[in-house]
Amino acid sequence: MGSSGLENLGDGVNLAGLILLLLTAFFAALANLSIKIGVSRTSGSEPFVRAVWHLIWQPAFVGGMLLMGIAGLMWFRVLATQKLSTCYPLFVSLTYSLITIASFYFLHEQISAQKLAGLITIIVGITIVARG
Repeated sequence: MGSSGLENLGDGVNLAGLILLLLTAFFAALANLSIKIGVSRTSGSEPFVRAVWHLIWQPAFVGGMLLMGIAGLMWFRVLATQKLSTCYPLFVSLTYSLITIASFYFLHEQISAQKLAGLITIIVGITIVARG
């Protein structure tokens, strides 16, 4: 391993790309969590225009949208520098796992035994894909 941190970790993913991918997944998960919190603070029975008006004044929603924009820009960099066939499955599975875990801790959503088994399977899959 050289000092640049850009060595391939298998199938074209380098350390810098993996770190950026992890940060992108984290930002995307945090964005989804924030958007959910903001949307939950508005009434679902309001007319569309009024609901949108209330959303744009929800700090959690606005912050979530900004985080989603940042995650999108980071994802563009991942796409420009890494192999899509490796990075996309990693991104989706990491984001799914992070959102599920964050929803459990912060939104008090339940994780069934079936969902937990799926998360474990995903984590094993992430490991295999990242090393492959």
